[in-house]
Amino acid sequence: MKARLTHLDENGQAAMVDVSDKTETSRTATAAGRVFMTKKTLELIKSGSNKKGDALSVARLAGIMGAKKTSEIIPLCHPLPLSGIEVMLTPNSADSSVDILATCRVLGRTGVEMEALNAVMIAALTVYDMCKAVDRSMTISNVRLIEKSGGKSGLYKADE
Repeated sequence: MKARLTHLDENGQAAMVDVSDKTETSRTATAAGRVFMTKKTLELIKSGSNKKGDALSVARLAGIMGAKKTSEIIPLCHPLPLSGIEVMLTPNSADSSVDILATCRVLGRTGVEMEALNAVMIAALTVYDMCKAVDRSMTISNVRLIEKSGGKSGLYKADE
């Protein structure tokens, strides 16, 4: 039977897509997001004086770990042998936020968009967790796919 690119089986039930007939290609996805916070919270992060420690380093590591665990928390998501994960967190004084950018790579039969998005979300949640004692008003926002390449659908770039 030829692989179907749907999450529904022949009986209309949810099922993991069979990708065994797809060609293995180099695939990359980059996602972004932001955590908005008070100026005081951002200054604590930038100065390294947050009581829970270095929020940016911990969030970076959490984002990497989150990408690796994506198939365990997103139903029907394929487990992927990721070949590269980069997570960058950048304080942004102009709007009192931390910008998050995550890129995931794989040589495989399905894309890594979910892994990149999950890395951003886990990193953002970690920033929140590390700083919630001083700022419960933080907002996680603008999580989105920025770019993806590889596979049958080719290149995607989000509008700026």
